[in-house]
Amino acid sequence: MIFEVVFHVKHDLRADRGAERGEPSPLSGPLARERRFPSGAPRAAPCCEHGSRLLEARHMMDGPTSTTDGTGARITEPSPDAVLVRRTLEEIAPVADKVTSYFYALLFVRDPALRELFPAAMDTQRDRLLKALLTVAERMDDGAFLGTYLGHLGRGHRKYGVEAAHYPAVGEALIGALARYAERSWDAESEAAWVRAYTAISQIMIDAACEDEAKAPAWWQAEVVSHDLRTSDVAVLTLRPDAPYPFLAGQYTTLETPWWPRVWRHYSFASAPRPDGLLTLHVKAVPAGWVSRALVHRARPGDVLRLGPPAGSMTVDHATDTGLLCLGGGTGIAPIRALVEDVAEHGDRRQVDVFYGARSGHDLYDMDTLLRLQKTFPWLAVHPVTGTRGPLPEAVREAGPWTGRDAYLSGPLGMVRQGVDVLRGAGVPTERIRHDFPAELAVVGAGSAEVRSVHGADALDVAVEVVAQ
Repeated sequence: MIFEVVFHVKHDLRADRGAERGEPSPLSGPLARERRFPSGAPRAAPCCEHGSRLLEARHMMDGPTSTTDGTGARITEPSPDAVLVRRTLEEIAPVADKVTSYFYALLFVRDPALRELFPAAMDTQRDRLLKALLTVAERMDDGAFLGTYLGHLGRGHRKYGVEAAHYPAVGEALIGALARYAERSWDAESEAAWVRAYTAISQIMIDAACEDEAKAPAWWQAEVVSHDLRTSDVAVLTLRPDAPYPFLAGQYTTLETPWWPRVWRHYSFASAPRPDGLLTLHVKAVPAGWVSRALVHRARPGDVLRLGPPAGSMTVDHATDTGLLCLGGGTGIAPIRALVEDVAEHGDRRQVDVFYGARSGHDLYDMDTLLRLQKTFPWLAVHPVTGTRGPLPEAVREAGPWTGRDAYLSGPLGMVRQGVDVLRGAGVPTERIRHDFPAELAVVGAGSAEVRSVHGADALDVAVEVVAQ
């Protein structure tokens, strides 16, 4: 399949360049036309213009329309652009692998220098592109969601070395791939919708990166100062960053090791911010997990890792005294422990119930720490749950009701998905359920079967990275 893709790309490029010289072109497909994203556009606006440029970018796409049903209730209909974009994605879904392979081959043949921004192995990266497109298409008319989701991507892409000048090439390759494989639905109207959508998307990301550049580095160097092997496959790492690293309890970071350059993985912080500035991560080595196995079995004090910016919204609102219900599966207990420390440091007296799940008692590697916290703080109740009691969410359901709590879920995607369903079924409002899988749970079928927890070392990016891994 790789040879077939490269052959088609080179054939298309030869035809495209011949057409640019005025030669007859046998190709009327994706490349035999003028550039849709001229070099240098979208452009990075001065950061002081960020707010106005963000609004401008959102309005590049058609907005949703409203109508009423027979009862007079107002119904929001998708925008014309959203309809066209989703129609294209529906058509290419059965050949998604070919589309993404063609996209990357086209991108790298036309702009070889961009290959250096990506990891050596591209298998996981191919899934991320389609997943991101599905997420954006599903929420295309939700300006608030797009601003948050794409802003996170734009800021996160700084650590890969992505610049504003790279976005036009990505847009050309994307539309070239869509035009080649969406044979039934692709027309001038569809292309125009995709150009508007991609222009708006990229401008939001560029502006977010520009604004972030004025106040934070693209990455931090962090030295391993301690490495504690808790079980045969779980290690607790303590890191010392080379500069202050501002984060909130419940957030996560992206991490690159010297052994696997350009391969980044997500890990949640296992403590609230400390006065000494040290950071703690919990890592579980998983089969075929390049980064996780290196961190658990190879990393030692003195090794230097690279961290991306903090991210995640699974944080405590200290303006209220609402009780917390926390579910932590496996190494997903890391951010839950950080939340408990955060509540304690703020002097809150709210009730906090922590359900800590694992296959066996041996796998509850942080139980002693949680029990010490429970003994210190009377408002904290810790509930260990092992496989003999059934799934963690079911144990939580049986111990309810929890309708008056803010819920926090952390662990494998399957556990989080089941936990969300259980809590909704038990009457907990959706807006009071927090986790770090909003995109995965919002778009059914968008994720790869390989998606794991953000706290498992081989997780795909929670907010899917489009341009580079």
